[in-house]
Amino acid sequence: MVEERIERVRVRAPARLHFGFLDLAQGPGRRFGSLGLAIEDIATEVELWCGSEGIEGPEAERAARHLARLKAAWGITEPVAVRIHAAIPAHVGLGSGTQLGLAIGAGLARLFARPEPLEVIAELLERGARSAIGLGAFTFGGFLVDGGRAPNDTLPPPIVARLPFPEAWRILLLFDPTCVGVHGAAEQQAFARLTPAVDPEAAGLCRLVLLQLLPGLVRAELDPVAEALHAIQRVMGARFAAFQGGERFASTSVAAALDWLAARGVRGSGQTSWGPTGWALFPDHESAEAAMHALARHFADRPLRFQIVAGRNRPATMTVLPTRGRKDP
Repeated sequence: MVEERIERVRVRAPARLHFGFLDLAQGPGRRFGSLGLAIEDIATEVELWCGSEGIEGPEAERAARHLARLKAAWGITEPVAVRIHAAIPAHVGLGSGTQLGLAIGAGLARLFARPEPLEVIAELLERGARSAIGLGAFTFGGFLVDGGRAPNDTLPPPIVARLPFPEAWRILLLFDPTCVGVHGAAEQQAFARLTPAVDPEAAGLCRLVLLQLLPGLVRAELDPVAEALHAIQRVMGARFAAFQGGERFASTSVAAALDWLAARGVRGSGQTSWGPTGWALFPDHESAEAAMHALARHFADRPLRFQIVAGRNRPATMTVLPTRGRKDP
């Protein structure tokens, strides 16, 4: 019996929060080491099918580059079309580029029955050069820690810890649509300048993660998790302020809102990646919603918008859609 060919797939890849790096020193061992979280409700969703060409939807230009590189590397000459149904906002700290690339790569591999490991797809698309949190969010979901990049690594860093995020907890996201985070060539230049011979804070950050943050997640204890993340974020803000106009946050409006929450007892907050998106941690939806409404009232004159999300403890999803005999829409 001949199996019917797969002609169409749809992939949904979750956004992620990136909470920072553990060791920026350029020494003989591993460098970077990062931590982050896959989140619900914000995602990139793409559909791929064979037999026609064209890319439509948001982020089409970036998607076209990913598709062309993958087809060339795998020797695929057959026409492939892509429709982007939804895209994570670009350059706001939610991992849009990695999720788009992995979604297209995983979908293309499935269409052509290629057993391509996701880390190889990431390497091919030049994703995960410093952090594997986006790759981990796609592959596993949950709260993630990667083990950093060794000097001779070609693949993204290995995920060394993955824990489910407590189901009741919520994250309030703070968006500033008037600015974007450092990205592209500016990001490459920033990391090139961050090459200290010794990182005196690295040991303390690693201790926070191993002996406070991860145990707190295992036992669903909000306070130690929030305090550890907040402490890590203070260090991140100081490290990267030189590339954000001397400020710990890319957005002054997000910074003001998070300071306002901190003054009212919110213990865990920060900026994801290069921002400008900020985040604050709450024990449940009700408390996050109350904070969101209070912020909206108090900062009505600021260009901020808000969204409450849960942690996502599932990987990206792929739906196979046999379409023999159907016309492309």
